[in-house]
Amino acid sequence: MVRVFLLVLIVVFGYLVFESGRIQANYNIVDAAAERRSFEDRIKGLQAEIVALKEQVVLLETHREIDKEAYKDVETSLMTLQAKIQEQTDAVAFYRGIVSPADGAAGLRVQDLRLTRGSVERAYNVRLVLLQSLKHDRKVSGDVKLTVVGDQGGAEARIEFAQLLPADASKSWPFSFRYFQDFDREIILPDGFTPERINIEVLSKTRSIDSIEETFAWEISTG
Repeated sequence: MVRVFLLVLIVVFGYLVFESGRIQANYNIVDAAAERRSFEDRIKGLQAEIVALKEQVVLLETHREIDKEAYKDVETSLMTLQAKIQEQTDAVAFYRGIVSPADGAAGLRVQDLRLTRGSVERAYNVRLVLLQSLKHDRKVSGDVKLTVVGDQGGAEARIEFAQLLPADASKSWPFSFRYFQDFDREIILPDGFTPERINIEVLSKTRSIDSIEETFAWEISTG
């Protein structure tokens, strides 16, 4: 019994010493519990704020994607509209060239010459548009003569239209029109030849309508 009493006494004394130390250190178990609850409440509030911010980020990203799609739609519509405007502008310029050219001169004109790549290597498509300005009381007829000027083996070379055609193609290039006429012809350049210029002669067979000749730089169009 004495041993048990001494053991209990030691435990009680130890606890009193522990509590005395906490009191001397200004530690209050009630205040500590209250402070812990305060921290826990603050943590819950921060966690709720994090969830709200994440939801806001998702919402903003969704809006951004919607805005990107809307911008793409507007950009596509704008490009389509610009293409239509350009097409209409070209058409107006084309018909103005027939009815009322800027220089006021009547007669034959090369309205457009466009080169695009063909389906095989060294093949090119030639699109030529001829028109007659101001005077349209009669048709104008004749032949087109095309010559490609360039470099071959370090020297200037001139290759005629007939030498540039596929084997089964017609070597003649006649025209006959009152207002305008457009043509599409395929030519094939020989190996080792580098084109620099393309010369177009429009040879009129109609009396009082003069022939014309124009030279263009060799430039490939994308479409």
